[in-house]
Amino acid sequence: MDEVALVGIDLGKNVFHLHGQDRAGLQVFRKKVARARLFDFCNGLPRCTIAMEACGGAHFMARELIAMGHQVKLISPRFVRPFVKNNKNDFVDAEAICEAASRPSMRFVCPKDESQQLLAALHCLRQSLMQERIRAGNQIHAFLLEFGICLPRTSNMSKQLLTVLADQPLPAPTLQLFDRLREHFVYLQTQIASLDKELFAQMASSEIAQKLLTIPGVGPVTASALVCEMGDGSQFASGHDFAAWLGLVPRQRSTGGKATLVGTGRGAGKPIRTLLILCARSYMVSAHNRSGPLAEWVRSLMSRRPSNVVACALANKLARIAWAIVRHKMQFEALPPAGRNIRPERLEALGASLGNK
Repeated sequence: MDEVALVGIDLGKNVFHLHGQDRAGLQVFRKKVARARLFDFCNGLPRCTIAMEACGGAHFMARELIAMGHQVKLISPRFVRPFVKNNKNDFVDAEAICEAASRPSMRFVCPKDESQQLLAALHCLRQSLMQERIRAGNQIHAFLLEFGICLPRTSNMSKQLLTVLADQPLPAPTLQLFDRLREHFVYLQTQIASLDKELFAQMASSEIAQKLLTIPGVGPVTASALVCEMGDGSQFASGHDFAAWLGLVPRQRSTGGKATLVGTGRGAGKPIRTLLILCARSYMVSAHNRSGPLAEWVRSLMSRRPSNVVACALANKLARIAWAIVRHKMQFEALPPAGRNIRPERLEALGASLGNK
């Protein structure tokens, strides 16, 4: 085992498949290990590089292996798929992970710490509860229409429902049904508010999150999502790469030296992209009352482009600003101090890099 330089692990629930290679890329071992024995086996290996797909449980495994002294590389599964040979199986997957990790141009995922994983779990739970709240509200409206009652759209649906039902001569079983629906809706609202408080508490102890809150239009929910997914920003070479990962830059279908852009792509960070676009729309509403290079650029763009295009462009800019703040430990400044020269690497955080294009 002394010649092992690279190990690929195909993650599973109870059983893991390992493929080991030496520095020349030749196979050293193939082994199937149970979860209970995996860490003991890896602890007995010489200090080497261990590669895994960035899927369920990968970040916990990465933290444990890093503590043992190994170098861990997490790879997106879609980048591993092209290296899988015919007759796919678990050992072939582990070998493909080794092949992908040995590519010098491969892009890797930065392992998350426990606080980032907690924020990710809170965001996933909050998103699912919000979707369920929307379903519950739509169900209440649909059931009321079946009884000839049109409930107006309001932010306080539970109170409005009580007011409307009090004036309607409905049978007792029907009133009990709507009361159960109202209680479920109120429960969802309470849970979402509780998760928001927990997110705000996590944000209060994060210095990076406090700096992200200085970006105009960015609130605690968006800032916590950025902290969760971006980490220290080292996995992205530039703000453009981060925006491209989010799907906020045009996709290309270029050939023959002719550039063809076909609209923005889906990206990997769809929830964050949605939040950034909402932040951009919030900024656009009050852009006429703001000052600085960013506000001037937004007003200029709004005068000649549709609102959806402006929102995506501003979300792209906000993503770049967020990356610059996290990566370079900056703080957003709406206006540069008078008489002070701005360094080129700070243009992104000051909102001037895209405005000059």
